[in-house]
Amino acid sequence: MEILRIEATTHTPLIDFSRSGRLKMEGRSFPEDVTKFYAPLIEFVSSLEVSDVKLDVSLEYLNTASSRKLMDFFKHLDANSKIQNIVIHWHYEEGDEDSIEIAEIYEEALLRCEFRYHEYAEVED
Repeated sequence: MEILRIEATTHTPLIDFSRSGRLKMEGRSFPEDVTKFYAPLIEFVSSLEVSDVKLDVSLEYLNTASSRKLMDFFKHLDANSKIQNIVIHWHYEEGDEDSIEIAEIYEEALLRCEFRYHEYAEVED
């Protein structure tokens, strides 16, 4: 599988993964079956064979089950010895301290992933 693309829904984020090492997650994550949703993502990064990975994560909301699965996903990415460099660009809304806090927890638990934090302006509804 060269790419993994899952369109966003009201409960799941956009997933746009490429074998080139460009990965993107964007939206909201509270799927009905979190294990079923995250399984192909974990499978994709576990089998990825590329020297550099750039992952953009922009999740405006994730529930507890998604947060746990995201940690599992990051651990599989981190454990893939075929990848030499992993940079996770964590995008968060201005003033969203919870998002920063959860990203820092992920960062501390991982051995090789480098996190870079990117704040964006609060979106007006």
